[in-house]
Amino acid sequence: MEIKIISGITKRHFIGLIIAAVIIIADILFLSKEKIFYFIIGIAIIIASLPFVVTAVLESGKEKENNEMFLEFSRNLVESVKAGTPISKSIINLKDKYYGSLTLHVQKLANQIALGIPVKSALEIFARDTDSNVIRRAVSLISEAEKAGGEVENILDSVAKSVNEIEKLKKERLAAIYSLVVQGYIIFLVFIVIMLVMQFKILPMTSEISQGGAEFQGFGGGTYTAEQISSPMLYLLLVQGLFTGLIIGKLAEGNLKAGIKHSFALVALSLLIYTGAKAFF
Repeated sequence: MEIKIISGITKRHFIGLIIAAVIIIADILFLSKEKIFYFIIGIAIIIASLPFVVTAVLESGKEKENNEMFLEFSRNLVESVKAGTPISKSIINLKDKYYGSLTLHVQKLANQIALGIPVKSALEIFARDTDSNVIRRAVSLISEAEKAGGEVENILDSVAKSVNEIEKLKKERLAAIYSLVVQGYIIFLVFIVIMLVMQFKILPMTSEISQGGAEFQGFGGGTYTAEQISSPMLYLLLVQGLFTGLIIGKLAEGNLKAGIKHSFALVALSLLIYTGAKAFF
């Protein structure tokens, strides 16, 4: 059972941060002059970030499940209302059905209606609790149609069809974009390889040719080593990985939040490959 300590931060997050802090402190104390120093720092950063990324991925998965289960809930509601049962009684009757992560929200909705809260108000609370744009739009449609005096069963039927179409389009887009997602990862790995070749082959070779040594002449008359020139490459890789992941998530699933897992994967790859190459080669 997850224990919440402060807003948005859980025990799992603190454990990750503490482990990362211990690794960084030990690294500074015992390995500060070793080549592996930055590689260990990279591992610590990944460990600290991992619980937050896992939380974001789980929340994204929960939202997706809520949308799918809301479609099932809408269909059951349509069948009940078409059979002649009022919408309020239909919702109460569906309280004991299992709807995955949406079950608790449906039970809360049914309990509120049983206590005498108007259906419109209870549905608005339901939409706010689920924090889903799809459910929020569906509830808004039901509320507006009820205001206009439309037939409830037809309204619910239209909402169920609308939600079904939205979910269908999302799945089709994900399937169509899958090859582009794979290409994005491959292109990024090629980019990492190019950066490594530049650092370990091209820059040292250029410095030897241009200066007969290991330094470059700067614009201000100063000299710079190949190591100093190549040091910003890691930051370039991290920034590139972050934004590439967000773009992949936006293309594949339609929101930037879904890109967090891709950003984490690409940034982690960048850190481990780049710092590992410096440590071991």
